[in-house]
Amino acid sequence: MMKAMSRYLGLIVLVLLLALPGAGEARRYRALQIFDEYDNALRWNEFDVAWNFVDPEVRQKQPMTDLERKRFDMVRVTGVTIRSSIASDDGSVDRSAEITLVGKFTQVERTITDRQHWRWDAKAKRFWLVSGLPDITAPD
Repeated sequence: MMKAMSRYLGLIVLVLLLALPGAGEARRYRALQIFDEYDNALRWNEFDVAWNFVDPEVRQKQPMTDLERKRFDMVRVTGVTIRSSIASDDGSVDRSAEITLVGKFTQVERTITDRQHWRWDAKAKRFWLVSGLPDITAPD
């Protein structure tokens, strides 16, 4: 049931990305590739890899602290489900993801909602995550 739902949501995301204003085939393909790579980095608990998807300006202004790194080390991602993906006229994409986490020491599972804002960088020909990594300290 969950696999079927994930496939269905994946098709919805694809359809929405196909509707990106002014987006050519290469841009749509790049969007799908970047979002998939980012989601996989989260699924595999590779937060340093996921950090590289964050907009360089955001990384410079708000670098990841040692405390944030330690918090990411204390959880294990057990699931990432994209709930919505909406393309804007300016080419940006807003996504809502449900992320399931398990505390490594407590073994308590909880789910957070991650609201992502991605901007298109025409010069680099890629999307950048402006909203930063998920707030894993957010209440359920």
